Amino acid sequence: MRGQEQAATPADAPQRRTDVRLGLPALLVWGAAVAGVWLSPVLLAVLCGLLLVSAVFLLGRAARASSLLARRRSFLTTTAVALMLAAAAAAHSAVASSQSHDGPLAEGAAAGKSVVAVLEITGSPRALTLPGQAGMPERWSAAARTVEVTVSGNVIRTRAELVVMGGRGWDNVLPGQTVRTAGKLKPPDAGQQEAAILSASTAPGADAGADAAPAGQAMARELRGRYVAAASFLASDPRGLLPGMVTGDTSALDEGLHAAMKTVGLTHLTAVSGANCSLVLGALLVAARSLRLPRLPAAGLALTGLGMFVVLVGADASVLRAALMGSTAIASLAGGRAGRGLSFLCLAVMGLLLIDPGLATSFGFLLSVLATLGIIVLGPRMMEWTPALVPRWAAAAWAVPLSAQLLCGPVIVLLQPQFSTYSLLANIVAAPLVAPVTLLGTAAVPLVSWVPWLATALIAVAGTFSAGVAGTARTAAGLPGAALPWPEGPFGSLTMVLLSLLTLGGVWAAASPRRLVRRVFALHARTVSLLDLLDRNLQALPKRHGRGGAVRGLERGVRHGRLRYCTKTSGRNPPWLLPKPPEPGRRRRMLPPGGT
Repeated sequence: MRGQEQAATPADAPQRRTDVRLGLPALLVWGAAVAGVWLSPVLLAVLCGLLLVSAVFLLGRAARASSLLARRRSFLTTTAVALMLAAAAAAHSAVASSQSHDGPLAEGAAAGKSVVAVLEITGSPRALTLPGQAGMPERWSAAARTVEVTVSGNVIRTRAELVVMGGRGWDNVLPGQTVRTAGKLKPPDAGQQEAAILSASTAPGADAGADAAPAGQAMARELRGRYVAAASFLASDPRGLLPGMVTGDTSALDEGLHAAMKTVGLTHLTAVSGANCSLVLGALLVAARSLRLPRLPAAGLALTGLGMFVVLVGADASVLRAALMGSTAIASLAGGRAGRGLSFLCLAVMGLLLIDPGLATSFGFLLSVLATLGIIVLGPRMMEWTPALVPRWAAAAWAVPLSAQLLCGPVIVLLQPQFSTYSLLANIVAAPLVAPVTLLGTAAVPLVSWVPWLATALIAVAGTFSAGVAGTARTAAGLPGAALPWPEGPFGSLTMVLLSLLTLGGVWAAASPRRLVRRVFALHARTVSLLDLLDRNLQALPKRHGRGGAVRGLERGVRHGRLRYCTKTSGRNPPWLLPKPPEPGRRRRMLPPGGT
């Protein structure tokens, strides 16, 4: 019980502080990557130069710092390294953005010319669905890199990033595959790193089909297809949801279920996310350690399994972030050091942005980072606020989803201007069902080809839990007021920030009423002390500035418990500023005309 554990802990035990030293480098790298997407190559070159000069200057200051100023020297060195990393991210962005500004495809994209292109697919295809569209999608998009482009009879051999949008046939392309197609170039949207958008008018060339794709990608697609076929005996909702939660294949997901999960804030469960990746990594590590493997072999086995899982589900932003952060944590554990979640998150963010600066403007990547940040920073504190009688698992059941929603809410309303009333309740109910779906469903993937009957049994059990997730989404979406309208744009985001702060304060007040009462009394005592200090200062004014009539009037007002002031503007002195009558037995002192 948490109560016994807390009772055994000394009250004055020092609490572990959050290590925020890598926060500044992560923010600088992210800012430089965002600037690289929006600025021109010339401005980016100037920015890189300024960052490098600032880094050299800070390193020189750190070298001249005295040994007594160890903290200052450490801060200067950390900031200099952060500036160097930011310069690297800006330089990478400059190279990528030069294709869209001055590259050989920039003129063709601006003129909307037709081209014949040989492309290398670099990302998994995604369905392009319109609001209210039912059935299978008709258009798909995929990230690609040019190998050869023919524009107006001129052959251009360059490596530029493109987004291909096409119809039938583009849903079957695989990362690493080389295809030939024809279409029309379009300029990219503002803030996009791609050199152009290719609207394909033909299907990918048959001469470079699935056989040209890497063996791992082809095997992953075959496993995903077999898994969807193996889950076809389930009911409608788990038949489409289970493959999405396990392998990332949402082709069989019902449109009504997808809309319900979007309404109640369960969209992150419709496909594989960072949470699933972390569950798989943790399960592999526990299994390896249960076999009494040494630390290094256990870490290697876990990382190998994680890499295979990423290849299976596709390298989405959230999966890449979770995979890289988990790899850093595994490496730290293998070296015998205890992990720090925020440090691992910052390392993952910097690594991914240095590899692909385009992630800096991805809402999916931003939401993934914010959700993890909330779980790392706010989650443990919310669990500490929970009364000691509540078990730890119950405290985590509400603290984890709420901490993630508090940070993700201001960004979500920019994409979907509505307030999901039952989002927290739906996430709390669905949270215990995610782990069985992920672990049992993932265990069934390799068994689909080797031991089909065992895979069917595991899929049946995992499908039962996924049916619970689907039922939770449909029930919550059917309640009155499930989706309330919210202001759009920056104003809506700011109001959601205010609501998140109020919610955090309300949760703290509800979970710690005694602390709230103590804080109120402490605030009251401090207010009273400030008033007493003000009263003493007012009483000391006559002693500092003499005993003039105005000061005596001020002193007299203080003695009566209030300050009186004159509102007359006729030029005559008010009665309380007139000279006092002489006391009996005392000689009257003559004052000059107009004196006080």
